[in-house]
Amino acid sequence: MSNDQQQAQQSGALARFLDTIEWLGNKLPDPAILFLISLIITWILSFLLSGVSFTEINPQTQAPLEIKNLLSSTSLVSFMTGMVTTFTSFAPLGIVLVAMLGVGVAEHSGYINAGLKKLLSFTPKGLLTPVLIFVAILSHTATDAGYVLVIPLGGVIYYTAGRHPLAGIVAAFAGVSGGFSANPIPSGIDPMLQSFTQSAARIVEADIAINPLNNWFFTGASSIVIILVGWFLTDKIIEPRLASHTPIDDDAEPPAKIEPLSSKENTAFFAGTAALILGIVALIALSLPEDSVMRDPEGSLTNFAAPLMRMIVPLIFVFFVIPGVVFGFMAGTFKNSTDFIMAMKKSMDTMTYYIVMAFFCALFLEAFKQSNIGALLALKGAAGLKALNLPPPVHHRGYHHPHRAG
Repeated sequence: MSNDQQQAQQSGALARFLDTIEWLGNKLPDPAILFLISLIITWILSFLLSGVSFTEINPQTQAPLEIKNLLSSTSLVSFMTGMVTTFTSFAPLGIVLVAMLGVGVAEHSGYINAGLKKLLSFTPKGLLTPVLIFVAILSHTATDAGYVLVIPLGGVIYYTAGRHPLAGIVAAFAGVSGGFSANPIPSGIDPMLQSFTQSAARIVEADIAINPLNNWFFTGASSIVIILVGWFLTDKIIEPRLASHTPIDDDAEPPAKIEPLSSKENTAFFAGTAALILGIVALIALSLPEDSVMRDPEGSLTNFAAPLMRMIVPLIFVFFVIPGVVFGFMAGTFKNSTDFIMAMKKSMDTMTYYIVMAFFCALFLEAFKQSNIGALLALKGAAGLKALNLPPPVHHRGYHHPHRAG
């Protein structure tokens, strides 16, 4: 078999594999329906396992673990009467909505888009791919900036640089979608992830309190991995294949250029950024003293009990509102206070689907917790890891137990 035939065979196998992945992905139900299905499965499993005796000890009661039957009449009545409270007390709901109010101001004033444009405007050609993916990762902080601005901007920048525009679109899309949960800077997703982590940890230890930034090291490191992998795939695999299979037409019209920032927008951007930096400096100055109100009674800034950690979401709100307002009024995108409020409204308009999904997610997580199935899986998993006799884990200081110092 010749090299050309081998390459054609490998390309055909890869195409079939990718087609299969796409077909399976398209067959998946809507995420909200997935949570509903998970809720129903939890109900059924709780019924089937409620009569089984387990040797595992419930860490909360120190008694043998029992699975609670959620299909009993008592449990169903409790589920229905507590449904509203279960939804409204769902931590990620309020966290995300409050953070997005601030993000909406920065996004709809034009501040975020201006920052993304400026970052990409001075990028060297050799670093175009990693910087584009990095900007795409940052852009998901705002609801629409990544899909509306960064993805088409990636195609335009690649074309202008003499590269295949589809490669730029693919790289930007990978950063926006594939890197959605990665971010090297604290954002609204960090407190949201903290709420999920804390809910899971409380299955085993009821009063554990997790630092709001406990996942930040993982999300920050993830962004580096995504950038490196995306850089390699784009430059070494995707773009060469596009050049051979989908060449650019010589007579094709160039895409419409993204308009650069006007002098007024430039001034507004630097003023908004300066206001943001001043706000951060003021926060640091307030937090540094040993008797700062931002510290917990033991003087720590990073424990969950520290006011600084408990106000991460309000701080995200404030630090997006400040540059957004300054930019909006200086650039003219905000004419009056109504425009400021409408920016928040537009942000909430994009969150309606999230609210629906959060409803089913909250019900599933509450059922999963009440059934004790989560505790059973955690204890079984811990026993399995212990049986592997792995090296001792690295001590993680990302959380604070209320009954332990430090």
